[in-house]
Amino acid sequence: MNLTMADPLQRLSEALEGEQRALVEHDVPALVAATGRKLEALRELERNPPLNDAGRLKELAERNQANGVLLSRRRREVNWTLRQLGRSEDAPAYDAKGQTETLQARRPLAVA
Repeated sequence: MNLTMADPLQRLSEALEGEQRALVEHDVPALVAATGRKLEALRELERNPPLNDAGRLKELAERNQANGVLLSRRRREVNWTLRQLGRSEDAPAYDAKGQTETLQARRPLAVA
């Protein structure tokens, strides 16, 4: 493996490890940070694909998929908890533009 590909693959591996740890420990700030590092490594790998590291890429893809399963499980737990508290999340969290669909109705605090 050449040196230029070792760095992004190693960074991706470390980011996936951090992402998995953050999911297990329910550490939201660490999850956000690890996901950012993962995306940076993936962007670099897309620019310069490691053509001779198919085995390593497959292993990293499997780890990423396992993190996705864990993230889905956490989401189900949160939704269950919200339902128990009388709240629900019926609509998707984000629309096609990446924005939440919340109505911001203004209600005056006082009438002058």
